[in-house]
Amino acid sequence: MQRHLALVGPTASGKSALALELARRLGDVELLSADSMQVYRGMDVGTAKPSPAERGEVPHHLIDLADPSEEWSVARWTEEAHAAIAAIERRGRRALLVGGTGLYFQAVVDELRLPGRYPSAKASLEDEPDTAALHRRLRELDPLAASRMEPSNRRRVIRALEVTLGSGRPFSSFGPGIGRYPPTPWRVAGLWLPRPVVAARIAERLAAMVRLGLVEEVDELRRRPAGLSRTARQALGYREVLAHLEAGVPLETALNEVERRTRAFARRQRVWWRRDPRVCWYGAADNPFAVMAQILGNWKAP
Repeated sequence: MQRHLALVGPTASGKSALALELARRLGDVELLSADSMQVYRGMDVGTAKPSPAERGEVPHHLIDLADPSEEWSVARWTEEAHAAIAAIERRGRRALLVGGTGLYFQAVVDELRLPGRYPSAKASLEDEPDTAALHRRLRELDPLAASRMEPSNRRRVIRALEVTLGSGRPFSSFGPGIGRYPPTPWRVAGLWLPRPVVAARIAERLAAMVRLGLVEEVDELRRRPAGLSRTARQALGYREVLAHLEAGVPLETALNEVERRTRAFARRQRVWWRRDPRVCWYGAADNPFAVMAQILGNWKAP
């Protein structure tokens, strides 16, 4: 397998711009977006999608895959990602995965095979009030999966049993699972900026999005005959602007909520990535490009 690359970190830390410059310097990589909303055509301003010129200079993948009226899922994204990586390998090049969606990262890097949903199996399990009894049943059917979760974690126990009973194969056979960090051939760099710097960058980026037409973009999308799917409506920035356009929430209030939720999202991302020991962190005081030479030195090494 090629030594593929990944650049992770909290939103608004400058990952995308740094990844583009790294791709220019390395010369043999193509970019993969790990952003669950950049998959939607027309959702450009609010997702900070790379420009047509940037996409023309360096190949970008996993962008503009679906209409905003469609529901999207990590399973669909994973399928597209594996196809893109296979094509990149056939060209003798490397993938550079960039984004802050931890589940998307693990789906590819850890080759998670995401199981389907089995409503009938789940319904029968939810009728059992004794979570400990459910865990004992899981221990009989899939000891490995049972060992990976707390017996009191009802949601996870039911999900593991749902998949085991519904699919006819152990839940653990679908991969190591979220929160497990097996060895990987991917080289993973993390970009780390101080929290106040990230907060300021979030505010600056939102102001730029408004100047570039965020409100107008959302208004145009919601007026399309097919409308916006439930998934698209929940996107950061879009949900709040829709509340302004459809429910009369003052624009200033809506934008303040976008900023608040984005800061909270950045905090959750930090927590998620800190748990992964495979990430090699690079910290900068304020300029993400300050760590570029260090990352290049790591990635160019054998």
